[in-house]
Amino acid sequence: MRSLCFALLATVCLHLSPVMAQETATAPTATAPPQSVKPGINKSFLDPDLDVDKWVKRFEVESREVFRARDQIVKQLKLKPGDRIADVGTGTGLFVEPFSQAVGKKGWVFALDIVPKFVERVGKISDILELQNVTPVLCGQDDVRLPPGSIDAAFICDVYHHFEYPAQSMASLHEALVPGGQLILIDFERIPGKSREWTLGHVRAGKETFRKEVEDAGFDFVEEVKIPAFEENYFLRFKRK
Repeated sequence: MRSLCFALLATVCLHLSPVMAQETATAPTATAPPQSVKPGINKSFLDPDLDVDKWVKRFEVESREVFRARDQIVKQLKLKPGDRIADVGTGTGLFVEPFSQAVGKKGWVFALDIVPKFVERVGKISDILELQNVTPVLCGQDDVRLPPGSIDAAFICDVYHHFEYPAQSMASLHEALVPGGQLILIDFERIPGKSREWTLGHVRAGKETFRKEVEDAGFDFVEEVKIPAFEENYFLRFKRK
């Protein structure tokens, strides 16, 4: 009898083992949350008491390169009537009006930011200037919150170094762009021994690192555009695969 019991147990285990192995193989594994590449980089912007006027005076001033070069920048984007563009990290809305004019009535501008007060300001600007092709969007720190295939171009100006979760943010941008859509990256040159101490301390990496991160996110590098007014910034053009 004991031998018979052992034989039956062995038979049951033999039949159960593939099922158990299959269940083990298909069991879901926990996914670790994304890690910030620079914790706290956006802390001052997310302050509920943020003084928007302070940032207007800082962003929209002749001493800022991208402000001085804004006309050259818009020209190099080569936007066409009907294009849909995402101004990622729109800030105080410096480029909202020129983008609105460039894409025309049949185009659209999505002005994205993680800062509620900046998004609110862009909404007010759009109303005052009667820009009927502008949509302010409160995005996340790891998601642009745009529908798939909803934009033809993405513009990231002096903002990429503020991406806490660049891999996730770029993945969502890749999804939002149509195949072949362009992505423009403008940021600060970070060259030890040459760049300002502020840049070295504030911007986490240099041009080559940022370029590789964008390429790894599913984009082909197209060219570096020379902007005459740039001394501290660079302009890179990519195409979505």
